[in-house]
Amino acid sequence: MPLDLTTPLSCLITAGETTGATTPESEEFARLTALVAAAVAAGVSLIQLREKNLPARTLYELAARSSDLARGSRSRVLVNDRADIARAAACDGVHLAANSLAASTVRRIFGHDFIVGVSTHSLAEAREARDAGADFVIFGPVFDTPSKRAYGRPLGLDALADAARTLAPFPVVAVGGVARENLARVFASGASGVAAIRMFDDPATLEAAVRAVESAAARPRN
Repeated sequence: MPLDLTTPLSCLITAGETTGATTPESEEFARLTALVAAAVAAGVSLIQLREKNLPARTLYELAARSSDLARGSRSRVLVNDRADIARAAACDGVHLAANSLAASTVRRIFGHDFIVGVSTHSLAEAREARDAGADFVIFGPVFDTPSKRAYGRPLGLDALADAARTLAPFPVVAVGGVARENLARVFASGASGVAAIRMFDDPATLEAAVRAVESAAARPRN
């Protein structure tokens, strides 16, 4: 695998605030590239470009610039849903939603050096993604969070623990309401890492957030 998935994973998800009118000269585009640069400097494991409203050409430009920023670092850049743009922009892989192409299809087309992550909302979905050739799953929402309310009630730590235990050593990354104050409980439940928008959205505090993830993951688990 191109990424060491045995280490505690920190996954920055961009907020998706760009629009069809965004261009590479837009202020929001500049903010995104600055956030990516800060994430690379902080050692974020995965940077997921989740900008669903961008035109393909602008998304390609964002992906290419992000790939350039991350080259030679420990950070890996994934493009949400658009494996074609990710490959064209020399990114490391794609992150798939429940209604995206199957992980097995992406794996067959793009090969084994291409990271494939999948968002899942149940143990059954997580198992299906693993069996289809995904490298990891993002599992949630674990806690309540505005960005995940469309997916229903929070799954909770017990469901996270069940998925992590059942699928081990396959990496299960927690998402949904993850914050510094609950990191210890998330890792105690067996998660391989955490994914978040808000916890990683400030370049000034990104490094501290990554260190908090690493510290929580290093604590003894019962």
